[in-house]
Amino acid sequence: MAIILDDISRTFSEYLLLPRLTRRDQSINKITLKTPIGKYQSGKASKFDINIPVVSACMQSVSGTSLAISLARQGGLSMIFCSQSIDSQVEMVGQVKAHKAGFVTSGANTKPESTLASLLELMTETGHSTIPVTLDGSAKGEFCGLITDQDFWEFEDDLANSVKDHMTPKSEVFFGTEGITLRKANQLLHHHKKDCLPILDRAGNLNSLVFKKDYVDHQRHPLELLDENKRLSVGAAINTHDYRQRVPALIEAGADVLCFDSSDGFTEFQMDGIQWIREQFGDQIVIGAGNIVTPEGFDYLAQAELVDFIKVGIGGGSICITREQKGVGRGQASALLDVVKRRDAHFNDTGTYIPICSDGGLANDTQIVVALAMGADFVMMGRYFAMTEESPTPKVSINGQMYKPYWGEGTLRAQNWQRYSDGMSSRKMMFEEGVDAYVPLVGPLAEVLETTLYKLKSTMINVGADNLIDFRQNAELTLVSEQSIVEAGTSNVFQFSRKREIDEFDWGT
Repeated sequence: MAIILDDISRTFSEYLLLPRLTRRDQSINKITLKTPIGKYQSGKASKFDINIPVVSACMQSVSGTSLAISLARQGGLSMIFCSQSIDSQVEMVGQVKAHKAGFVTSGANTKPESTLASLLELMTETGHSTIPVTLDGSAKGEFCGLITDQDFWEFEDDLANSVKDHMTPKSEVFFGTEGITLRKANQLLHHHKKDCLPILDRAGNLNSLVFKKDYVDHQRHPLELLDENKRLSVGAAINTHDYRQRVPALIEAGADVLCFDSSDGFTEFQMDGIQWIREQFGDQIVIGAGNIVTPEGFDYLAQAELVDFIKVGIGGGSICITREQKGVGRGQASALLDVVKRRDAHFNDTGTYIPICSDGGLANDTQIVVALAMGADFVMMGRYFAMTEESPTPKVSINGQMYKPYWGEGTLRAQNWQRYSDGMSSRKMMFEEGVDAYVPLVGPLAEVLETTLYKLKSTMINVGADNLIDFRQNAELTLVSEQSIVEAGTSNVFQFSRKREIDEFDWGT
């Protein structure tokens, strides 16, 4: 007969944190939220950290280029979805990596003989207002000068004129030489009161560009997540069907983290993929696996310590109906607590720490806090980010309220056929594991995250924690009754709210 567990499948809403001693020396500004994504040995550093414990879900309606850029600037990481062609996903990863906080390879260039009309078309297409002029029009060609949208008037100058008649020639351009430090380049920009500094090699060819705006952006985003080349970091989802073709292309494009996107990661198919990636690319690339909900699932994926982090959660997402459709899954709190307990035992036995990602089951900021207190190193969210300005879906007005479309990767709309084909030759989707919906637009990602992270830090002070390790070690949680949930809300009062529709909507995945 089937094995029946004695425990109850519990959710985050069934727990409350108990306050611990708050010290005098604690303050919001002193708390760090840095957390590992890469596995590490006891006493050693993780091979990859993020500066806030938040990543965006591997979903078409969530992790697009704009959101990946915005989240990296706040210190988090996006997982560019894999339910698209390899070329399309590679292009998206490349667009994020092109937002380099430092020396930038020019993405738009022109020739001296080009017309202003073609230049204007290039500016409109790329959004760039400063264009390097090279002899052959390439990003690495012989540098001839710079031209900006201030050097000509679209409706006054003859657009048939040549670029060379309006550009600032090389003899009048302040530039740096290859090998210059970023600090020195920024000092030259400041000293000469310029917005762009071309960097040339010793032969006079364009090497890269340094922009004032990148310096300003970095000062405004001190936690931005950068790679060793000062480019924004980005993750990419992969599947168990075409990883042999997809993974090399994503690594070549600069993806910092690879993450298997599957509703059930406790499979030999995923282990085959993990082993192949390690054999081909060694231990340097960060690999995430999952999803699982049991200690047995953790043990399977953690064998030989091939993975860097493991995702926990099946059926807890706001648009996921796996539990309803297949009867498979587990309450997110129960799953997380069990897996974290096994992760900690694994660390004690082997000395290898494998970070845990809580994926799904988060309906509001409070539950994000509880998930981290329970031992998750970071959380993965979909709906939370789908509601922001930067998510890739278009705004829709419904009865005067702005919404954004939001759908799961298990829906017909996602067209992720291979994920559900089970190896059959037919790609007909027999049933869906997600729904198609709308979520309210809540504003820019930076503003939404600021509130969430402030709440998290405030709670950490309540339990006397200075960092996330202290937080989960100090945390004490208690189960709540139905009546205590009622008691936690307002009672016997009538409230007025100028933004009731948003206030009453739970934020989460």
